[in-house]
Amino acid sequence: MADPPLILVSNRGPATFERGEDGELRAMRGGGGLVTALRGLVEHRDALWIASAMNDEDAQMSRHHGGKAFDCEVDDLTYRIRLVQSDPDAYDMFYNVIANPLLWFIQHYLWDLSNAPDIRRNEIQAYEQGYTVVNEDLANAVLDEVGDRDDALVMLHDYHLYTAPKVLRRARPNLLLHHFIHIPWTQPDYWRVLPRDMREDIYEGLLSNDIIGFHTQAYRRNFLLCCRELFHLDVDEDEGIVRFEDRDVWVRHYPLPISAPSFLRNAQQPAVHQYEREVLRRRREHLIVRVDRADLSKNILRGFTAFDLFLEQHPEFSEQVTFIAHLIPSRQDVPEYAEYLEKIEALVAVVNHRHGTPDWMPIDLRLRENLSEAIAAYKHYDLLIVNAMFDGMNLVAKEGPLANERHGVSLLSENTGAHEELGEFALSVNPFDIQDQADAIHRALTMSAEERFWRAEGLKNIIRERDPGHWIDDQLRDIEAKRAGRSPAEAA
Repeated sequence: MADPPLILVSNRGPATFERGEDGELRAMRGGGGLVTALRGLVEHRDALWIASAMNDEDAQMSRHHGGKAFDCEVDDLTYRIRLVQSDPDAYDMFYNVIANPLLWFIQHYLWDLSNAPDIRRNEIQAYEQGYTVVNEDLANAVLDEVGDRDDALVMLHDYHLYTAPKVLRRARPNLLLHHFIHIPWTQPDYWRVLPRDMREDIYEGLLSNDIIGFHTQAYRRNFLLCCRELFHLDVDEDEGIVRFEDRDVWVRHYPLPISAPSFLRNAQQPAVHQYEREVLRRRREHLIVRVDRADLSKNILRGFTAFDLFLEQHPEFSEQVTFIAHLIPSRQDVPEYAEYLEKIEALVAVVNHRHGTPDWMPIDLRLRENLSEAIAAYKHYDLLIVNAMFDGMNLVAKEGPLANERHGVSLLSENTGAHEELGEFALSVNPFDIQDQADAIHRALTMSAEERFWRAEGLKNIIRERDPGHWIDDQLRDIEAKRAGRSPAEAA
């Protein structure tokens, strides 16, 4: 018997289109870690992936197929996709006013609440005429594809789609809806930033799902706490169940792994070896590396400030250590992000001026996206810095140790999702404590070979233990248990 239809829904899809020199539209891999995470699911089982049309070329390709689904090959894998074109003004409000920055900032504790946000008519209208409209557009595409099938499985992804499940539930009460959230979930008081009506609408949307998934137990607990404290719902924290509208909503955690074999194959590509030669030619006695998007949540300024303090307190390391920072500019159309990138560049200039010599520049800042170059740095660092203020998972914390060939040490923020798995073997730091981070840098660079080996091997063993197939199977197992009427305990 054939599997029931599986529909994946996200804002950004597995493919985006651009026009080549010959004028033809060509499929390119969609950006972001979500595509990588879900590739294994598409390989594992036939699925239709519904996503927003992200640019004019996407919209044109959608129109070419009559707004319906079509097959598309990207990276030697054929996806069945449907690109949904929303009104441009509605999409702008959805993405640039509500999803980013409002929800993103709330879910990463990024607002300076004494100054922002100021929620006015503009934000309310953006929610009502943008965010919910785009959610309805995507939900309606799902309903069109589902037809009259009650056995379809709909898997929604991330903070862009909090209200779509309510549209689906009202139209088709028997559909099984699963929603995975890839970013942190904050505690109840921080959700009070949102107007009551908006907050209630978001939670009603999410609780229209059958299963809600997070990366960590901590984010799962926060969500359950929000349901109880903000909305006085019946919550079973041990089982992870919220009782809502006569339904039991399961709240689970599924830590996202990386594919170790695939990543290690990438580490042996010729381009990586070429960049390795440059890394080895330029490295001093010690090499520190970070690889991040230039996002406010990544805590880049405090990382550089901690390095500055380390050099000030330990002058014996002058000209002995280089800090390579691969940073990918992010969301430069959002004013807070453009300003943040300017602050990063200014701080790097100050640190290099303060400590540099004619023969040595302490921080080597690389503002570009180049995976091969980043992997080459991974392979040879003595210290990897991942000091995010808050992170959903942070796959850099897994990629770096896996690729590293020098028993490199990881400095890992206790507020990253990866910390629940990797904290035992990393140098755990408070991301707001600059002295703590400066001390951890010194400890890493003076650590005995025996301790470096123990920590590095411990990290590698944990990272190799699970792959994206396990992540997918864990979710599908819960879905089948929910569909069969079993309890979360019976599904475990």
